[in-house]
Amino acid sequence: MRYLHGKRVYVDSVGLRIQPVDPFAVAALDEIGIDLSNHRPKTFDELDDDFFDLVVSLSPEAQHRAVEMTRTSSCEIEFWPTMDPSIATGNREMRMDAYRSLRDQLIDRLQKRFPRPGGPVMI
Repeated sequence: MRYLHGKRVYVDSVGLRIQPVDPFAVAALDEIGIDLSNHRPKTFDELDDDFFDLVVSLSPEAQHRAVEMTRTSSCEIEFWPTMDPSIATGNREMRMDAYRSLRDQLIDRLQKRFPRPGGPVMI
């Protein structure tokens, strides 16, 4: 979302568990100019703010946690089911293809859901 909209919107990203940054994710995003190498993963409990207009979850587990977190707010929740690329098997290129596919699917979905005001769709 930051890649598409910069600082025009406040965006935060969390996971269910703290895990090291996936080197395949770093490589897939680096291919399109996004530097994830210094990203520090955090959990729902580490969010800087607890007020959001929208929460987008990518897994059933995250969807459940988002529903719990927003139970007393007027926040919208959207579930975008995605494949976990970390379960891909095969050689490095086959695994990278899984990450590229997810990256491209998410960018496409973000562009359609949150089009750039007055601008063309990117990528």
